[in-house]
Amino acid sequence: MSSIFRRLEEPDMQWINIDIEGKTVRVPVGETVAAAILASGLHSCRTTPLSGESRAPFCMMGVCFECLMEIDGIPNRQACQVQVKEGMRIRRQIGTGEEYR
Repeated sequence: MSSIFRRLEEPDMQWINIDIEGKTVRVPVGETVAAAILASGLHSCRTTPLSGESRAPFCMMGVCFECLMEIDGIPNRQACQVQVKEGMRIRRQIGTGEEYR
């Protein structure tokens, strides 16, 4: 399934590789994790602790907390507030994220 989000590529963009859910994805330097997952076609980043419903980035500015993910093994990171880094490992967060500890 393709994503509704598309990057506007510039000729001088620098790229790095990150791991999203076990898949290597090429992303531009300086992009946020939230932007990277949306552009990669991932449709959710976490599930809610109570109902288990899927959630995805919403406000993209750190207010709503809908984009909580496990980033490099640390749960409850706001994906919209974290810039990608070479080799970064990103996973969907299930519930509160305490399952990872």
